[in-house]
Amino acid sequence: MTNLFDLTGRIALVTGAGRGIGREIARTLAAAGADIAIAELDPATAEDAASEIRGLGRKAFAVACNVKDSASVNNAVEAVLREMGKIDILVNNAGVALWKSAEENTDEEWLNVIDINLNGTYWFCRAVAKHMLERGSGSIVNIASMSGSIVNKPQPQAAYNVSKAGVIMLTKSLAAEWANRGVRVNSVSPGYIATEMTRKAVTTYTEWAAVWTSMTPSGKMGDPGDVAHAVWYLASDAAKYAMGTDLIVDGGYTSW
Repeated sequence: MTNLFDLTGRIALVTGAGRGIGREIARTLAAAGADIAIAELDPATAEDAASEIRGLGRKAFAVACNVKDSASVNNAVEAVLREMGKIDILVNNAGVALWKSAEENTDEEWLNVIDINLNGTYWFCRAVAKHMLERGSGSIVNIASMSGSIVNKPQPQAAYNVSKAGVIMLTKSLAAEWANRGVRVNSVSPGYIATEMTRKAVTTYTEWAAVWTSMTPSGKMGDPGDVAHAVWYLASDAAKYAMGTDLIVDGGYTSW
């Protein structure tokens, strides 16, 4: 029987893969056989992640990129194509959160979140899809959030919620446009995941963290691997009929 999860021979471009969930996604796709291109704002972080991937026996290429800048995104995609030859899988993982009351958000803070989380995702989808559509094949997985479907509490994060809701609708819109041209677009919406950033937040905002876990039916946060495995599924041929899907991985948080 064919292993539909086998990614051997495929090239995956993962943004924000220098740390946290993005790095675990890169590891997981590499373990499944894919060679990995890593797009990161910090070149040193990107190269460190690429070195780890090479240690797993896969090819890896690191490229510096500011997802807020469409020209930087276009240049990064062109560099990956020159170095790797093609892009079969795109994972838009780069993102940022902002916990601040809506009435106190400055223009710059609001636009920073929208630019990174939503516009950056679109810039990469647009740049990579041009290549994928020419070939007639490809899989794009956008990292959204359960916050794109519900409003978290108690922390105020309107900008983040709006940006991730936009990612979900962007995913559905692009899926509808490109599905009959061979390019699948889906998203994964994580709940609270125990990344380094989240663990720091837990120690800083202990009262918030207590609410997060109490509102999660599983009673605990997820692991980066829980998100990475969902991405692996959507990126693989096992999900060949999944198009415009938003796969929520939240320990049951949105089930209440």
